[in-house]
Amino acid sequence: MKSIAQLIAEELNVRVPQVDAAIALLDDKSTVPFIARYRKEATGGLDDTQLRTLDERLIYLRDLDERRAAILKSIEEQGKLTPELAAQVRDAATKARLEDLYLPYKVKRRTKAQIAREAGLEPLALGLWHDPSLGPETAAAAYVDVEKGVADASEALEGARWILMETFAEDAELVGGLRTLLWERGEWTSTVVPGKEAEGVKYSDYFAAKEQVKQVPSHRTLALLRGRKEGFLRLSVGLPDEGVDGPTEPERRIAGRAKIENLGRPADKWLAETVRWTWKVKLLGHLELDAEQRLREQAEVEAIKVFGRNLHDLLLAAPAGQRVTMGLDPGIRTGVKVAVVDGTGKLLDFATIYPHEPRKDWAGSLRTLGQLAAKHGVQLISIGNGTASRETDKLAADLIAGLPQLPLTKVMVSEAGASVYSASELAAKEFPDLDVSIRGAVSIARRLQDPLAELVRIDPKAIGVGQYQHDVSPFQLGKTLNAVVEDCVNAVGADLNTASVPLLARISGLSDSLASNIVAFRDANGAFRNRKQLLNVPRVGERTYQQAAGFLRVMNGDNPLDASAVHPEAYPLVERIAAKTGFAISELIGKSPVIKTLKAEDFADAQYGLPTVKDVLAELDKPNRDPRPEFKTAAFKEGVQELRDLVPGMQLEGVVTNVANFGAFVDIGVHQDGLVHVSQLADRFVTDPREVVKAGDIVKVRVVEVDVARKRIALTMKSGEVQKGVKPSAPKGPAPGPRPAAAPRPAAVPNTAFGAAFAKLSNN
Repeated sequence: MKSIAQLIAEELNVRVPQVDAAIALLDDKSTVPFIARYRKEATGGLDDTQLRTLDERLIYLRDLDERRAAILKSIEEQGKLTPELAAQVRDAATKARLEDLYLPYKVKRRTKAQIAREAGLEPLALGLWHDPSLGPETAAAAYVDVEKGVADASEALEGARWILMETFAEDAELVGGLRTLLWERGEWTSTVVPGKEAEGVKYSDYFAAKEQVKQVPSHRTLALLRGRKEGFLRLSVGLPDEGVDGPTEPERRIAGRAKIENLGRPADKWLAETVRWTWKVKLLGHLELDAEQRLREQAEVEAIKVFGRNLHDLLLAAPAGQRVTMGLDPGIRTGVKVAVVDGTGKLLDFATIYPHEPRKDWAGSLRTLGQLAAKHGVQLISIGNGTASRETDKLAADLIAGLPQLPLTKVMVSEAGASVYSASELAAKEFPDLDVSIRGAVSIARRLQDPLAELVRIDPKAIGVGQYQHDVSPFQLGKTLNAVVEDCVNAVGADLNTASVPLLARISGLSDSLASNIVAFRDANGAFRNRKQLLNVPRVGERTYQQAAGFLRVMNGDNPLDASAVHPEAYPLVERIAAKTGFAISELIGKSPVIKTLKAEDFADAQYGLPTVKDVLAELDKPNRDPRPEFKTAAFKEGVQELRDLVPGMQLEGVVTNVANFGAFVDIGVHQDGLVHVSQLADRFVTDPREVVKAGDIVKVRVVEVDVARKRIALTMKSGEVQKGVKPSAPKGPAPGPRPAAAPRPAAVPNTAFGAAFAKLSNN
């Protein structure tokens, strides 16, 4: 039997010592970011993705071993554990295989087979099975016993049949083989619930659909399961040859395993019927549920993976930087909420304006915005993309035109999650006297400055970049997304003197309470001068310091290395490197021509391995590197504001908002994201859309097709002429009145409208 480390090493295609070292570090409560960054010698350079997978498999395999031990103990206590069975249990590689082996020995509620055994019918069952020359009716007559509940021969035969059915259905090898057969060759069929055709029209593609089980894509699996849950679809798993004359493949396998043949003997027909019942009654339903469960689990894993990838790209989107920003949370009747924050995200001022219906105070609104912009030196205007965003964008355009002396730029950002944050306990603590709606405007402003720093304040599930997020396990989704946030935050690091509690809480080794203690210490004692001061914070010990210090930055402090990603435990190494060059550490940092002449091998020793030395040299060369891209904007096409403005063949610039397995959604400035199907992403064949694009990318697309009625836009990134295209269909209802002149569209940035497309997709 292979060890857990051996199994994981094979799955990850790495060496066993690497896995052993990673397991030891994880068991010692080291975090994945810390292990990935600062323990490369021990793990052989396993990255955070490999370590996350390793951690998940470690939990699964340890649970499997725990269940294995419990099963062995249970069977042994029953006195039924043979060496052969023990070997099978020890070799079981999955929980399903373990449970198949345990099924005959599992304590069950009273089954029909057990009741038949209690009535003394087991000899009849075994007799007919092993000697089909017996006549069933004649043999059964001897077991009629009214006191035992067996009124006649037919009841005796029925009880005997239940005994054999349970015996056949508890054969682990047979069940395992049939499970594989159903997965490999089975078909998943969906049909509409009669009378639900009109109400469930959004599932019309699945009203009469059939697909091979193992080939159903994850998004379709979740759509089908949702359709059934909502009462519109019926689903079933079966084999293509079922319903034909003669025994089906499963029945042939059951008969073969039980050595049952139809040779014309008296009991052969009865036994054949028993085999058929075993499949139809005992096994099919159970294995159908297994197949569906496997489909669901695979779909959930894939959906959560998609969510995690999109969240990763969103969190690491380019920050606009520390510029004074005005956040506009659009509204019509309730007004537009305005918040101005400084470069660090601190609230400077706020207001509510009413430029739209019913007040239409356009001039007064411009006057208020102009006063705020001039007073605080506003550089960026961040506009939420919700209701009245188009009208508010026009207001911002007029403001910019009226204040040419100010370097104002307007940008549309997503509101997703802003309302969740504004109503949260965290926001209430930060702004106890501020109206909930103004808090939302603050969030809209800050997420343009630094998406990562702002979005860590929001539950990742509320950000809305997922595929069918409400149809997957909340626990597993939350666990995965929290891991993504942790990896992103630690990849960037945090300024110890400016980071918020939510941001600090995501740093390796820290928690909400420790982050709160750090901020409280900072407020009471002033800015940190060095990393070592962390040890003066209540409940921050040497262990926590080791895990967190390398990810925390102290800018302009006592030690220039505290502003870098060099871990304090490697400071002696830097001192040796500096001594070799003849420069002081402060002079050496960033001196690329000198650092590039150094050889890592010259400084590696028993304490500092080659990976650590290389990382230290790279950090000295470009200290505190931010893995996020440079801030860029995409210009939406003038005059294109609504679906009706789009024409097939039109070339546009847009921002990728979401990447799914079937393609990418792109915001092109019409408040409805378009879809670039995976087949339209490039001139070459693309298997995974992420090979070509990721959330936040600025891309050139062309319109292929527009369906105004269903609000669908098909786009392409292929070169050449658009091969498929139709004129936009007319919207239903009365003809629209004249539209106002199109206002200039705002610039788009990587975090624009990231949740809109999937929210619509997964709710349709």
